[in-house]
Amino acid sequence: MQGKRILLGITGGIAAYKIAFLIRILKKRGAEVKCIMTPASSDFISPLVVATLSDNPVGIEFWDKKTGVWTNHVDYGLWADVFVVAPLTANTLAKMASGVCDNLFLATYLSMKCPTIVAPAMDLDMYAHPTTRRNLDQLKSDGVTIIPAESGQLASGLEGEGRMAEPETIEAAIAHFFENNSSSVPQLNSRKILITAGPTYEAIDPVRFIGNHSSGKMGFSLAKACLEQGAEVILITGPTQETLSHPNLTIVSIVSAEDLFLQVKKYWETCSIGIFSAAVADYRPEVKVDQKIKKSDEHLQLTLVKNPDVLSWAGSVKKDSQLLIGFALETSNLLDNASDKLKRKNLDIIVMNTLEDEGAGFGHTTNKIALLDAHNNFTKFELKSKLAVATDIVTYLINYKK
Repeated sequence: MQGKRILLGITGGIAAYKIAFLIRILKKRGAEVKCIMTPASSDFISPLVVATLSDNPVGIEFWDKKTGVWTNHVDYGLWADVFVVAPLTANTLAKMASGVCDNLFLATYLSMKCPTIVAPAMDLDMYAHPTTRRNLDQLKSDGVTIIPAESGQLASGLEGEGRMAEPETIEAAIAHFFENNSSSVPQLNSRKILITAGPTYEAIDPVRFIGNHSSGKMGFSLAKACLEQGAEVILITGPTQETLSHPNLTIVSIVSAEDLFLQVKKYWETCSIGIFSAAVADYRPEVKVDQKIKKSDEHLQLTLVKNPDVLSWAGSVKKDSQLLIGFALETSNLLDNASDKLKRKNLDIIVMNTLEDEGAGFGHTTNKIALLDAHNNFTKFELKSKLAVATDIVTYLINYKK
């Protein structure tokens, strides 16, 4: 479960207190956990507890009434590998089955791009009621996996079927889901892959720099997708808020294009695959001023000089056994410019995207790409989460024949 993204939905039942234990188990197994709660669920478990244990903010309302910031339910739906609802109350079950959308939790469910698993919890008469059975059958027909409620003592004092499955049982169901929905044999075992990510910052003075809006999300997603296929990954990254940990991952932090060039020269020869997704500044100030430049004249003139072309260098020294993938972010003439770049820089595959596509490019959790390879094969993909895009790229390079 290492690195898997689990979105946990919590509804307003007494069994919600057990979710603290479930979060601890999932985190211990190496999963990334985010949580959304129905407003009623906060009466049963504190959002502070959930946020602290999951290491992520908790989504409850559509927007923060203090700051006005909107909570994007679509981002949750694109982020997750699986949506797990525990406990699932009779009320929320009925809403999910009929498509009601009156809170953030339900809007997220209706926007999910991944499978959903639910663990019902209610009193025995409610669980046995024909309406509940009909609603559960509806969810099953919609493709939702049901973890059956267990028999035991209930909050009402009665004893019978309706008790939420224990956290260990839910964790086992999630693990079973991932085992049945991933390749049984990792395709990149023992392959060493070099990935570059994020922006470069080119210093003007001690406090100012030339940079770009790259967040590093795409590069980190590529690293995760390669790690899931058994690869050893060296991730050279510019300044970013992204994080990732794995026993087979080495992260090398850099700031400038020249820093990046030095590290690529150090590692590229030892790797069989290079995926160069970093947004590298083409130019840097000719002179870095040692002291902060004071505001004085109406105009400030900077002389810029070319940075080393890291991708071109990697292509020029590439061995026949190595595979090199580059990126082309364009604002016009995408295919022509990408085709030219693929040839000039001796690439095997180029990943193309354009800022003209909504949801693509810097800062987004989504991307929309097309791939062009050295055999002139052109493949387009729909808008997807960056992790799903990374999986598409990694699958393509696994199957690519030079």
